Amino acid sequence: MPGMDEDAPGLGYAAARMARIVFPNVRVTSPAAGIFVERDVPITMKDGVVLRANVFRPEGTGRFPVIMSAQPYSKDELPRKTPFGYLPVARYRFIRQAGAVSHSAWTPWEGPDPSFWVPRGYVVINVDLRGFGTSGGIGKLLSEEEGTDYAQAIAWAAGQPWSTGKVGLNGVSYLAISQWRVAALRPPALAAICPWEGFSDVYHDVAYPGGVREDGFMPFWAPMTEKAGRTRFSLRDEQLRHPDWDPLWAGLVPDLERIQVPALICASFSDQGLHSRGCFEAFRRISSRHRYLYTHRGGKWSVYYSAECLELQARFFDCFLKGRENGMRDLEPVRLEVREDARRVRAVRMEKSWPPAGVRWTRLWLAPGQMRTEAPETPAAVRFEVPAGGASFLMRFPSDTEISGPMKLRLHVELSGGSDACLFAAVRKFRGRRHVHFEGSFGFGRDAVTKGMLRLAHRRVEEKRSLPYLPFHPCDSPEPLAPGQVVPVEMELLPSSTFFRAGELLRLDIQGHWFWKRNPLLGMFPAAYQASRPAAVVLHMGGPADAYLLAPFVEAAGNAAAPPVS
Repeated sequence: MPGMDEDAPGLGYAAARMARIVFPNVRVTSPAAGIFVERDVPITMKDGVVLRANVFRPEGTGRFPVIMSAQPYSKDELPRKTPFGYLPVARYRFIRQAGAVSHSAWTPWEGPDPSFWVPRGYVVINVDLRGFGTSGGIGKLLSEEEGTDYAQAIAWAAGQPWSTGKVGLNGVSYLAISQWRVAALRPPALAAICPWEGFSDVYHDVAYPGGVREDGFMPFWAPMTEKAGRTRFSLRDEQLRHPDWDPLWAGLVPDLERIQVPALICASFSDQGLHSRGCFEAFRRISSRHRYLYTHRGGKWSVYYSAECLELQARFFDCFLKGRENGMRDLEPVRLEVREDARRVRAVRMEKSWPPAGVRWTRLWLAPGQMRTEAPETPAAVRFEVPAGGASFLMRFPSDTEISGPMKLRLHVELSGGSDACLFAAVRKFRGRRHVHFEGSFGFGRDAVTKGMLRLAHRRVEEKRSLPYLPFHPCDSPEPLAPGQVVPVEMELLPSSTFFRAGELLRLDIQGHWFWKRNPLLGMFPAAYQASRPAAVVLHMGGPADAYLLAPFVEAAGNAAAPPVS
């Protein structure tokens, strides 16, 4: 809407980014005492390839449960000691830290900290995956082979004389992704997993969300990671060769329903462009009797290494690896964090389910420039050009309202001058004319409440994999639009949990290009997506065209119907 504060960060934001590149918000402590360290311990696979691991265990004799991680980033990429203390790994310099991060000098990138776990009676093992670090062989990211190797490493750890035979997995991002794959294989010694923000379906979560090609993270992360090792597979090249879901993508996705071990899953509302969707889907689909969901909208690493989360992880592993009756089994499964903005947490509460049981699914009907709680009877249309143009719809909350869960956008779309287009949607919060920002992917501090995208040729919804509030697009067979054809379209908007005060505004933006620049100082670097092909988009609403945003209002928040806003 003209005159409202948009997303362009000011000089203060850029200056803070510059300062944190030079001085990351990371505190590296000296390793704890009483830890026996073995480096590059060989683990031989059935085909003769040798993986290498760093093993941290309590000094002296005894048998201990194991906490393991496996990664392609090198287990030996550790903070560097200088005369002035430890320098954090360089990766922290390129991604903004929303909060302070603290761990010991023995902590690999995104891995469990031995100085926390070993004094608590655990062995910590960090493994280089095949083809990476000091491990042998030729690797392939996200492959079934990685899962098979991981399963053999778990069996090796369980059989060591210092092991109780029970192994748990822990770690962030790829160290979480690798857990889905091996847990689906059900290795006998695997007793629990803690995947902390890791996608579970590389096609639908990252490479082609809604069928729209990702052109920022994929060409940045995949080649950089693959070049650091020895691989036979270029994920970016294959992404470009395979724009539709096919057997190649299916071979990179684990069978989540086969996972049965207890799982503590972190699914943040911050990482919507990378890990959020896959974590919520995994929580919904795995078969584990004991599964827990930890949600937040803070920074990825500051939350993972925080005292609160470390104690929760310890309680989880104490229960399922050590057999302690500490109340974990009786804990409500969902920890829900509700935010007012990037800095203010409105509430933290335990829920029995996700989405919360108190959700009232509410249709906010679209009319030109506004949303309303009653369907407009008079047909109307909004037209804009893509990729440059867009349309906005606004509503005001008359009373305090919480929105917690995924959202669904239903549109009726006609194209002129084209047979396909990419549409992007964002839900934003405003206080007066000021855009309220939230923590986003890759440390971006000026995110919207939620967003989604869809390539119109991939609009087909697979009903058996969908829920009333969660459409699933298989994206396996494009269906171009014919001239003059008006098609119903349902778009998934990713999970969020946001509190709106009375008088605050919700704005829905729909356009033909990504919302933020790919700029390391001012934008959501490295995220970028293919822009729409040129066309005129006509959105039909009112009368027979049931265009609406389906929003999860939470009854306990004292919601009331919201009138339209011009």
